[in-house]
Amino acid sequence: MNRNERDDSGGRMGDEVQHDRSGQLKQIESGLLPGEQVIAVYDAVGTGTGFIGLTDRRVIIQDKSFAGKRYAITSVPYSKITSVSVVSNKSWAGSYFSTGTIAINVGTHTYEVEFRGSDKSHHVHNVILQHISG
Repeated sequence: MNRNERDDSGGRMGDEVQHDRSGQLKQIESGLLPGEQVIAVYDAVGTGTGFIGLTDRRVIIQDKSFAGKRYAITSVPYSKITSVSVVSNKSWAGSYFSTGTIAINVGTHTYEVEFRGSDKSHHVHNVILQHISG
């Protein structure tokens, strides 16, 4: 089974991994553990975060907020995530996913990731929620 295929546990089989930039996907694929499968890799907008990758085992975040133009690739096992939130600066009168921003809480740290479009935030939110509530 190659990296883009999935088994019966919800993985990919034959279709491409959802991603925005092939370079980001390749960066995630280069650090996979044996048997680990990529679900999606999405580009982030705004300051601080470069992209977010989802695998069947963890969330991978590129954090660009370090001094001196340094950045980190941070791996967070789903078991360490305490909550995932939809972030908005307006009331919830509209759609639940009217925003393209989510917050991922890991202990006392919160990673905020803004996407181009609410469809990506919806997908990331639901994948994380599925893994942390199951």
